[in-house]
Amino acid sequence: MSSKEKDLIYSSPKTRVEDFRFDAQVVEVFPDMIKRSVPGYSTIIETIGQLSARYAQDDTNIYDLGCSLGAASLAMRQNIIADNCKIISIDNSKEMVERCQIHVNAFKAKTPCMVKQGDILAEDMHNASVIVLNFTLQFIAPQHRQTLLNNIAKALVPGGILVLSEKIYDEDPVCMDLLNDLHHNFKRANGYSDLEIAQKRAAIENVMKPDHLNTHLQHLHEAGFSHATPWFQCFNFFSLIAIK
Repeated sequence: MSSKEKDLIYSSPKTRVEDFRFDAQVVEVFPDMIKRSVPGYSTIIETIGQLSARYAQDDTNIYDLGCSLGAASLAMRQNIIADNCKIISIDNSKEMVERCQIHVNAFKAKTPCMVKQGDILAEDMHNASVIVLNFTLQFIAPQHRQTLLNNIAKALVPGGILVLSEKIYDEDPVCMDLLNDLHHNFKRANGYSDLEIAQKRAAIENVMKPDHLNTHLQHLHEAGFSHATPWFQCFNFFSLIAIK
């Protein structure tokens, strides 16, 4: 999934900053964008692979919801040892799905992977042992998040897991300001200018609505998960595992 295209989307001043979309322009620079914007992303992807090796069960489905270019899907394909599993990778971006399919086709493994364009809110998930929401839920309208998590919990077999990675808000505004500053410093250290940081923030503020960590845990409890715990956090980015 390597790409030599550098993310320069917000490097020039824009008269009007459009809402962020996962379009063809973003697809071309997405690996660079993620690497330079999301601290710990490679660790999260590697651990998703390890978790799939541990929790994938024979004769079950594995879902990657909001798969983008397929990083999590490929990590799971490389690590799943259970027999007769199938990975179902879904994204609502046509451009992402087309590129993800190319990446999946280039990698051979015993676990098949089906990539499709679709609305994860309408997906008929069933007989699942692993479901991944890797920086996806934050782009779902807040009023639909509980329903999606309810559907995920219902789709999971006993002992099945959800891996949920998100950007979060801290309920303490002083701590939130600190986490934001640390994240912006991370982006500056990776070559983004203050202009790029400001314009990206303007582009994404209407389409990405992060929740507090406690809100995530409450939603998971209401959905019926027996266990849930964060396993990773760097600044205001975290990942948790929930077990049915």
